[in-house]
Amino acid sequence: MELSAISSNLLYASFFIYLIATFIFGATVKMTNEKTNRKLGNVGIGLTVVGFLTQIGYFITRWIAAGHAPVSNLFEFMTFFGMMLVFGFIVLFLIYRITLLGLFALPVALLVIAYASMFPTEISPLVPSLKSHWLYIHVTTAALGQAILAISFAAGLIYLIRQVNQEKATKRTRWLEFVLFALMSVLGYIVVASGFGAADYKTVFEAPVNEQMTEITYEMPAIAGPNGGELVTEGAFGPLFETPGWMQGVNAPVKFNTIIWSFLAGLVIYGLLRLILRKRIAKSIQPLLKSASPRLVDEVSYRSVAIGFPVFTLGAIIFASIWAQEAWDRFWGWDPKEVWALITWLFYAAFLHLRLTRGWEGERSAWLAVIGFAIIMFNLLAVNLIISGLHSYA
Repeated sequence: MELSAISSNLLYASFFIYLIATFIFGATVKMTNEKTNRKLGNVGIGLTVVGFLTQIGYFITRWIAAGHAPVSNLFEFMTFFGMMLVFGFIVLFLIYRITLLGLFALPVALLVIAYASMFPTEISPLVPSLKSHWLYIHVTTAALGQAILAISFAAGLIYLIRQVNQEKATKRTRWLEFVLFALMSVLGYIVVASGFGAADYKTVFEAPVNEQMTEITYEMPAIAGPNGGELVTEGAFGPLFETPGWMQGVNAPVKFNTIIWSFLAGLVIYGLLRLILRKRIAKSIQPLLKSASPRLVDEVSYRSVAIGFPVFTLGAIIFASIWAQEAWDRFWGWDPKEVWALITWLFYAAFLHLRLTRGWEGERSAWLAVIGFAIIMFNLLAVNLIISGLHSYA
């Protein structure tokens, strides 16, 4: 068996181990016996560690097969990000022993890894701008920092579902439902992309890219077609409208179309769950979280930011600036990725400032953790996939 195939099998194995661990952490929710709860938590964290070591095996074998650190494209970066998210969860679990954290952190890691698998997984040679030792230093530390910050989102979400009054619909309950809907949109994208991928669906357009007519291939029905494009595939669906003119490049209209499909699939999943549960999803989950200590969950959310922020500063700001100077002869150039890294840094700096000097604890801190994660995911996905820039190769 080729090394790349072994690497893929190890990634699949780690995914299923994480999935089993999630169910075990979920089983602790209804356990009233503290001793049994602790034993199940130990089994869950043990499996999580096994899955993490398995994913490290994937990382090492893919590195050997590729000849470079596997963080050079979106598939590799997202799988590494998921691995670091699990690492952050393991560290914080061993400190605080909150089993419910596994029920929220591991599904986020699973969604990240599953989402990564939707992108091309083939090993490809590095583009010239990535042939630098800073690839390992900058990208890995930035991913680690973002992953630890993402744990604050999981803890913050537990806090909000646990504490927000669900007896009547308010602005807070609506925003909380929107957060859950966003997670379901990611799941929806995975389901839809897998379905059309299995059917080998393809639609081809011809559209002007850099003043040249270029073929653009859609792997989902085109709700949003390329700007100024013409449908080549006979009898294919759509498009219903064209993408905005500022979305330049071959991939931008395809990715915009993907976001629309994710939104629609998320609506379907969310709607079905509401029909089944007959009440808000957060309201359905809330009784299961009564055993969670709000004070402890709030502490985990804060500690995640306190640990992740300096790591992110080092990787995404300092190391990134040094590499930019080496690669492009300038520390800063207002590239979209650089701008959003700065926005992320400023946001979490404000988070810590408000927490430490203004006493923003509890619910306000939890909402900040949720917003911060949304900024991280926008930076990872929308900036990479839709907005053209020096980081668009990812």
